[in-house]
Amino acid sequence: MKKLAVIAFGGNALLRSGQKGTCQEQMQNVADTCQSLLPFLKQGYNLVIGHGNGPQVGNVLLQNAAGEKEGIPAMPMDVCGAETQGQIGYMIEMGLEKVMVKENIDRNVVTFVTQVLVDKDDPMFKNPTKPVGPYYTKEQAEKYAAETGAVYKEDPKGKGWRKVVASPKPIDIQNVALVKRLAEEGNIVITVGGGGIPVIKKDGVHVGVEAVIDKDLASAMTAIKIGADEFYILTDVPKVYINFRKENEKALDTITVAEAKQYLAEGHFTEGSMAPKIRAAVLFVEATGHEAIITEATKLGDAACGTRIIA
Repeated sequence: MKKLAVIAFGGNALLRSGQKGTCQEQMQNVADTCQSLLPFLKQGYNLVIGHGNGPQVGNVLLQNAAGEKEGIPAMPMDVCGAETQGQIGYMIEMGLEKVMVKENIDRNVVTFVTQVLVDKDDPMFKNPTKPVGPYYTKEQAEKYAAETGAVYKEDPKGKGWRKVVASPKPIDIQNVALVKRLAEEGNIVITVGGGGIPVIKKDGVHVGVEAVIDKDLASAMTAIKIGADEFYILTDVPKVYINFRKENEKALDTITVAEAKQYLAEGHFTEGSMAPKIRAAVLFVEATGHEAIITEATKLGDAACGTRIIA
């Protein structure tokens, strides 16, 4: 039976530091990342791909803000998430096609615009902390807060005020059984983009909410639910480090779940960077007993690179 792997693309798979975010830049970045999947394709792996969408959603929110000045209604966060899921899924499909045509590999690629269920009573809704969208002056932020009921907080680096939304935990993935079936049939499936579109259940139906779900956590949950054999999280460093960028920096090759939790408790991993990835890897390993690997995209398939988290 073929191995099933879930691979979560990091933000640098689409948009890299110093880039403007043009379509051409993002297409090339995606093509480069998809090239790194070639070892999996040649070995006949069944693949499911998750991805981030932070920069893309940020740009859409900026476009909304600019459009509002011309009388064009802004779209809510859940709709912006759906928009960018389609956009990025299309780019990944195109990137994979380039790789497969060159290598004479015939596989279908399908993108799901994925809804992810969260608990309407998740405590994160009472303490929104995830900044999204453009920066405003204090006066603008107070005005928008009064008009919309949204919460705005000052940027710690003094850049201005930004809207903040909740980051609730995912509790279910829409169509995950279909994702499993399609992947096991040999189709490459792109799902839970940006962590998925956050929805709650209200009067028996799903309703979108203003929130952002961690994409690595959503990818880990997907991997668990579809019975993945392997889980990879791609980031912008080849390994996980403790004492990162300090004189006593140390790269981690293989660590246990217990060690990962200890390093988290000791504050080695920052919340805006590695901590969510470690938690997602731990979640997968604890639920399945299989290993999770955190590495840089170009190092995929290199046994000497990456940090392995094991039981």
